[in-house]
Amino acid sequence: MPDWIDHIAGGDVRALARAATTIENQAPEAASLLRELAPRAGHAIVAGITGPPGAGKSTLVDALARAIRRRGKTVGILAVDPTSRVSGGAILGDRIRMQDHHSDPGVFIRSLATRGASGGLARATADLALLLDAAGKDYVLIETVGVGQDEVEIASVAAITVLVLVPGMGDDVQAIKAGIMEIADIFVINKADHPGADRVEHEIQALLTLGTRPDGWAPPIIKTVATEAAGVDRVLEAVDDYAARRHNAKSQVPRPKSGFSIDHLGVAVKSIEAALGFYEDQLGMQVSMRETVPHEKVHVAMLPAGGPRIELLEPVDPDSVIGRFLAKRGEGLHHVALRVPDLAAAVERLRAAGARLLNDPQTGAGGHRYVFVHPASTGGVLLELIQDQ
Repeated sequence: MPDWIDHIAGGDVRALARAATTIENQAPEAASLLRELAPRAGHAIVAGITGPPGAGKSTLVDALARAIRRRGKTVGILAVDPTSRVSGGAILGDRIRMQDHHSDPGVFIRSLATRGASGGLARATADLALLLDAAGKDYVLIETVGVGQDEVEIASVAAITVLVLVPGMGDDVQAIKAGIMEIADIFVINKADHPGADRVEHEIQALLTLGTRPDGWAPPIIKTVATEAAGVDRVLEAVDDYAARRHNAKSQVPRPKSGFSIDHLGVAVKSIEAALGFYEDQLGMQVSMRETVPHEKVHVAMLPAGGPRIELLEPVDPDSVIGRFLAKRGEGLHHVALRVPDLAAAVERLRAAGARLLNDPQTGAGGHRYVFVHPASTGGVLLELIQDQ
């Protein structure tokens, strides 16, 4: 594993391609690989290029890659193509459109099939973005499939969302305002040499006057003709400007107040009764609470250990989160839970900093509110944050 990591960080294309395949196929070593790579990530500017079908996203991504290379920077491209519901196959045409980059070591292109995932992305998109970031790419461009108004998953993966629209949409701009229009950090009107470009611009401007963003950013509207690279440099400058703004905002985020403490250590076991033979009979610990959490498909037993507690987790269903964990790794430490004074504030702070959250705050064992943070953001440990009561 250390040699593999070094090869990836060193720009070895074969090692990078092998790692991408490992992650996309969810191979057994994928989780360990991502844990090792996570500390090396955080350098790249990750931008999502999204929009309706036919907007010219692939052409724009290709032109952006050329602009990035002219600056002497490197770029990784994740191009998502739809999977056929009939055959299960995918054309993966983006690699064909960008084949002029195949001999450029500063450009890495990976085509992904959605494999039934919704939202315009493939299931492995976020992990592959982390891989390219850790591999030293200066930019990571994620091109979604053609999306509709409620397919906004790209905003949770990319730090910057570029929404590509085209003339001729007419009232369609109004129709999608409740979805992807609201997550756009940059608006691009591609094919701006076609009639109707001014109308689309006016529609966007009208929508932007309906409210201001909490971060104070005013999303720019940029006209492009991607086939001729017209306006593409302006798009890249806007991406850089927004990335710099996010970086400055993160550096100014106040440090959280004290009050964090370890609430419990979650331990996955095949049988709570068998595990209690050790904790109760041999150590003399006492169970303070037992219950079943239906939506998590897990039996829970809590054992106080001074201030913190040990939480034993037994799966109700082998296809539950704990069931899959046991099948893959066996019994052992599943997560560390921290008690925080203000869960809502902690979640807001983490999202602003780009941390990867696995769920929205919800109610768990004992009635507490909690959220899980992906190991890729915590240095390799699944972290649970619990509302202090």
